[in-house]
Amino acid sequence: MTTGLLYDPIYLAHETGPGHPECPERLSVSMRHLHAQPWYDQLVQVPPRVAEEQWLAEVHDREYIKHVRLTCRSGAAYLDSMDVSICSESYDVALQAAGGVMAMADAVMDGRIDNGFGMVRPPGHHAESSKALGFCLFNNIAILARYLQKQHGFKKILILDWDVHHGNGTQHTFEEDPTVLYISTHQYPYYPGTGAAHETGIGKGKGYTLNCPMPAGSDDSDYEKVFQDRIIPAIDNFQPEFVLISAGFDAHKSDPLAQINLSTEFYGWMSDVLLDKAALHANGHLLSVLEGGYNLKKIPECIGLHVSKLLATSH
Repeated sequence: MTTGLLYDPIYLAHETGPGHPECPERLSVSMRHLHAQPWYDQLVQVPPRVAEEQWLAEVHDREYIKHVRLTCRSGAAYLDSMDVSICSESYDVALQAAGGVMAMADAVMDGRIDNGFGMVRPPGHHAESSKALGFCLFNNIAILARYLQKQHGFKKILILDWDVHHGNGTQHTFEEDPTVLYISTHQYPYYPGTGAAHETGIGKGKGYTLNCPMPAGSDDSDYEKVFQDRIIPAIDNFQPEFVLISAGFDAHKSDPLAQINLSTEFYGWMSDVLLDKAALHANGHLLSVLEGGYNLKKIPECIGLHVSKLLATSH
């Protein structure tokens, strides 16, 4: 058993237009970097599949799913807002992203892999139940969490979102649900405007949302402190049965879209923490799904380090 890599050239077919930061090159340069690593051949390739509507509908309104399909296939340039650029293939690519992360879950349950990384696009964590936002069409990580619960019987899921932008869609999906602990580190105040520290969940879900808003300029030491003081104790208290990471790499100090100053090496540190917690509480069950990260020189390095940590742990 080992580490799975979910990737397919289909993910390059989601064309966002000239100059758009969420571009196909994010994946193509990252895949070239992974191919060059001496450990690449140890990865188990996980092919994607098309997500069935029943699983999309665990998170998204059926009318919204139809709206995404019709809008993409109409040839429109945008979906719901100017920051969600689409092309005629975008709906089909988004189905393969959401379906691909479920295929990783199946591979874990079949014993083919211990953990895995989903190199997918479009990203997902901004997608609301009935609205596309922030480059996202369908909320891949939220769909995966529901799939793990309803298809594979896991009761308690951790989602750790280290993207530099708050995962508004993921928070809203689970904010009334005590079976999913959503933890986010993100620049604040910043896009999309959600993720204040006082947002801790609603009703039965109160206490199962942990937002760690970070001021612009925060660095490795600031993030390490919030992990030690707040995040690690919350994970240990919750004792998740499965660990999911919304793995955005846009909190890197060289990323063009934000002002957080994490080093490449710190993504390895965070990876180690989550792998340790998965080993302690979740029988090693961990899946990581790509969100943001827009510096085409740094995202390959960050992904390469992250995947190497997954691989080192799975042996």
